[in-house]
Amino acid sequence: MSVGLRPGDPARLGGYEVLDRLGDGGMGSVFLARSPQGRLVAVKVVRAELSHDEEFRGRFRSEVNRARQVPPFCTAEVLDADPDHEPPYLVVEYVEGPSLAEVVRTQGPLGAARLHSIAVGVATALTAIHGAGVIHRDLKPANVLVAPGGIKVIDFGIARAFEATSQHTRTNQMVGTLSYMAPERFDTASGRPAGPAADIFAWGALVAYAATGRSPFGGDSPTATAMRILTQPPDLTGLGGPLRELVSRALEKDPAARPTARELLDGLLTAATPVGAGGPAQLSGATPPNVSPAASGDDQSARSTPSGLATAGRAGSRGRRWLTALGATAALIAVLVPAFLFGPQLLGGRSEPDQAGSTPSGSPATSGPAVTASTPASGKPSASPAVSADPTQAMLAGQRRFLLHLVEIDRDLSLPSHGEVEVGDGTGKDALFVLEPVGVDFMIKSVNPEIAHRPCVGVKVDSEGYKSLVGADCRPTKATLFTIFREGKDDKGRASYSIISEEYGPVQWSPTKREIFVEFLGDAPLDTRFSLVDRGAV
Repeated sequence: MSVGLRPGDPARLGGYEVLDRLGDGGMGSVFLARSPQGRLVAVKVVRAELSHDEEFRGRFRSEVNRARQVPPFCTAEVLDADPDHEPPYLVVEYVEGPSLAEVVRTQGPLGAARLHSIAVGVATALTAIHGAGVIHRDLKPANVLVAPGGIKVIDFGIARAFEATSQHTRTNQMVGTLSYMAPERFDTASGRPAGPAADIFAWGALVAYAATGRSPFGGDSPTATAMRILTQPPDLTGLGGPLRELVSRALEKDPAARPTARELLDGLLTAATPVGAGGPAQLSGATPPNVSPAASGDDQSARSTPSGLATAGRAGSRGRRWLTALGATAALIAVLVPAFLFGPQLLGGRSEPDQAGSTPSGSPATSGPAVTASTPASGKPSASPAVSADPTQAMLAGQRRFLLHLVEIDRDLSLPSHGEVEVGDGTGKDALFVLEPVGVDFMIKSVNPEIAHRPCVGVKVDSEGYKSLVGADCRPTKATLFTIFREGKDDKGRASYSIISEEYGPVQWSPTKREIFVEFLGDAPLDTRFSLVDRGAV
């Protein structure tokens, strides 16, 4: 929505001609602009006071790179960014169409068929966003655009960078909109970052708002709203049918009790006629074509991994049948079509390059979405996981031990009993590790029986700011959670990965100091890769 340029607004941002002001938010302003090629784009300019914060710029750069991994069919595609500009800015696809907030404000609560279509569209977008290792953190009706070609979720990619820069967020201030914040977002004392389940909670509140025109936790004041979120059940009066059950599950206080985005999508597609008469016809359980059952996992641990490798389900499978969409409404079909077209990218990451080095849809051959998996909020895997026949998939699911092989120097990491991570020949029991999935991230745990205390790899910051890898307690914290990105293959044909701490930066090898350390790279390329060398079942 145009609000008109103001005195002092920029005429240009980099190579982009500023045409209009579209709006303002907690992290900056959004402008309509024209690219050098004549394309209309939306440019989000970060608040000026962040311009001199190098920590923020590093996080901003990292989050933009993550956002670029999200398939663009259900989001506003990230086109460009300049973290070094004064002030930093992000360029995304310009999407014409009102926000869901505008639609409900001007037209009232949505009818059954349109509501179901919105619920499916946003769940599809969250599946893609979480599959790329991104957490939205500010999902709300204003960030869902009802575009002619389908639902588009916007404004992800820099919220985490902003929120993690603590000197710019007061203790009583969080990134997000209060009515859509999950209970765990208010628990700042634990030090645990909110995971994908917080976005699921926001999905539930968003769908309830679209159905009723009000927040399910509405209070007379921000404090009253927060207390209702923390202590009261949601008010879902006016929302019925199977959609009500899904929304209720999404609004559970316990993050571990909420479904994943993929589970929401499964539930929406397998549910009987949703809300009231005239809703979409009943759909059979579905798996999009060319997507393996593992890649379309149906529990909290079954998430997408690069090249179609998905972590094995920890709680069994409900079975799948092909989608029969002939009776579905046109609106629902319009939302589902992109999932069929982009199924492998959405649910299994980017494809490996072929022998000529090309990738589908122009995707980079050297980069892919984050490897993701999930467990309950405790971080502990559920009982009796099904062991996959694929050792790589099983290692990513936490079912097999491995050597953490440093590709560039053909050596392996180890965690000796003295508690500092070293690089060696991989022959001792202190070189054996296992992954423990936590949300979209992982803890890396030593299986050396002599390390009963502090067996997980963590980041230690010394008095001079140098960041090293050491043994740590196996609790999900900013020091022990790592994201794993696919980075092609090593010289032996094994999948290789970069390992990144969202709080502190990538794990790197220093050829001069000949030691492993952690540091933000800025614009420098990642040049330290790891492969997982299978060493048998856990």
